Amino acid sequence: MKPPEANASLSGGRAGRSRAALGTRDFIEPALTILALASLIMGSLITGAAREVAVTFAFLFGGVFGLLDTLASLRERRLDVNFLMIAAALGAAYVGEAMEGATLLFLFSLSNTLQRFALNRSRTAVRALMKLQPDVATRIGPEGEEVVPVKDLRVGDRIRVLPGARIAADGMVSSGSTYVDQSPITGEHLPVHKEEGDEVFAGSVNGEGYIEVLVARPVEEMLLSKILHLVAQAQEAKAKFQRRIERFEQWYAIVVIAGAILAAVVLMALNWTREDALYRAMTLLVVASPCALVISTPATMLSAIASGAKNGVLFKGGEPVERLAEVRAVAFDKTGTVTEGRLVVSDFRLLAPMPEEEVWRFVTSAQALAEHPLAHAMVAEAARRGVLAVPVSGFRARPGIGVGCMCEGRKVEVGNERLFEGRVSPEVAAELARLRAEGKTAVLAGVDGEIVAVIAVSDQVRSSASEAIRELHHRFGCCTALVTGDAAAVAEAVGAQTGVQRIYASLLPDEKLQPLADLRQECGPVAMVGDGVNDAPALAVADVGIAMGAGTDVAMETADVVLVGNDLRLVPFALGLSRHALRVMFQNVAFASAVVVVLVLLTFMANLRLPLAVLAHEGSTVVVALNGLRLLGYRRRNRSLG
Repeated sequence: MKPPEANASLSGGRAGRSRAALGTRDFIEPALTILALASLIMGSLITGAAREVAVTFAFLFGGVFGLLDTLASLRERRLDVNFLMIAAALGAAYVGEAMEGATLLFLFSLSNTLQRFALNRSRTAVRALMKLQPDVATRIGPEGEEVVPVKDLRVGDRIRVLPGARIAADGMVSSGSTYVDQSPITGEHLPVHKEEGDEVFAGSVNGEGYIEVLVARPVEEMLLSKILHLVAQAQEAKAKFQRRIERFEQWYAIVVIAGAILAAVVLMALNWTREDALYRAMTLLVVASPCALVISTPATMLSAIASGAKNGVLFKGGEPVERLAEVRAVAFDKTGTVTEGRLVVSDFRLLAPMPEEEVWRFVTSAQALAEHPLAHAMVAEAARRGVLAVPVSGFRARPGIGVGCMCEGRKVEVGNERLFEGRVSPEVAAELARLRAEGKTAVLAGVDGEIVAVIAVSDQVRSSASEAIRELHHRFGCCTALVTGDAAAVAEAVGAQTGVQRIYASLLPDEKLQPLADLRQECGPVAMVGDGVNDAPALAVADVGIAMGAGTDVAMETADVVLVGNDLRLVPFALGLSRHALRVMFQNVAFASAVVVVLVLLTFMANLRLPLAVLAHEGSTVVVALNGLRLLGYRRRNRSLG
């Protein structure tokens, strides 16, 4: 048996058919299977010519699709399991066992129908994603609101999203605040707070707040569209083991046919009757067919890909699933991967008897005119505290040192210790050293020549980083490393917070390749987790490249695996899913091979009858498909590992 729609080699060219044709077969094949069963029942209840007519119809209803697939394969000069089944059924009819041949084709068709149903379940998650996109949106224009098809939305349009409604387009919140359920897109289980300036995705569900969204991408470039396209491609891409099975199938089919012919000749030479010898050869054709073996890999990989897509992990085919299962070391980029990739104020220490609000008013007023990222972080912190900038005069910026100005008649300075040379007390120097040891950038604020506050700015470590790295250590036994272009002190501080085992710092993008080679030599196959932009060389060279955030085209194209959203806990989830998929695949291969061996032995040692052989053989094929389907239930672990 072959997996429906799984690949061209196993489906007699069906992979190239239109979706409409495939949908028609999904409807017609079960109906023909029922008609084949009805004909078999009728044939068993009547006699004479009417019985022959009923059996003939059972042949036609049960074997029509198998025959079509066989002819398609022969046109391509290939042999597959369909040929073996059709040959066995015709051979049974030739030796006077037409009812058993018809039973074979009925069970073959029934097994095919059950497989199709089982494998279609693995596509349910992807089809559910397609239903997430609303058909219409409420666009707010100069003349008021209008309901328009989503495909008519343009970048820059403003749309209204009511409480409980599904967001129709990727964009930025331009007004309002709410909690958004992004679980269908990113796999996050808890709603995420969104306010003005935050990004939202089409297909996610608005909570209880009213928001307006500024459309940022056309429909074809929305994240949901990219996910659907990527998953569709992944389902067509074959795993390495699957390609080996396909090559094996061609030669195996020839060996089985030759073995059946040889068995018939040898048995007749041993004085068996021609009918008995041919019947035994036909039984051998059935039991030795690699149906379950052929379906073992695609059934598993399709389910793994669908399960990953449901939980925010996009595999680019079956081969990345296989390779990720072998990974023994995981390297992380720092900025934008382990950290948020944006500077925020992490520490504030008041050193003078002044109100904090007044200090922040002076700081934000001085920094409002500066272009440095540190200045932007301090202005954002002041705004968060509800402190607004006031007009200043005499503004002066000293690159690499700091800024100064007059604010409300007082001299304000914000910068590093070089700006305050000769005025830094031992206590302040010790505080600066402590903050820098933690990987933070320390800034001093002065008023009228006196240092009044120490402010530390840092790139915040993601809340999910420590848990993800801890799970990689304890659950999977993986080596972990931080590979970054940042300074060693900063990298060491981030490493201490997250528990990463090895630190490689101050590296240029092309210099990140050597640590990966070292990890591969010491620990085994390496996965690189990065943002898909400056980490592109490392993502490409690693055994498995994992890109954070599915919004960038570079991430989509460079990496083997894409994490939708920025939850690092998806890394151990993906690793666990891939290892589980590999275990299930090997279970299927072992089970399928064992069934073939046992049935072949029973054929010659226990005179196994053809209907029982077909039932056992096709039953094993369905069992393999259902076992692969278990991967759809694989879930993320939400508890922290102590």
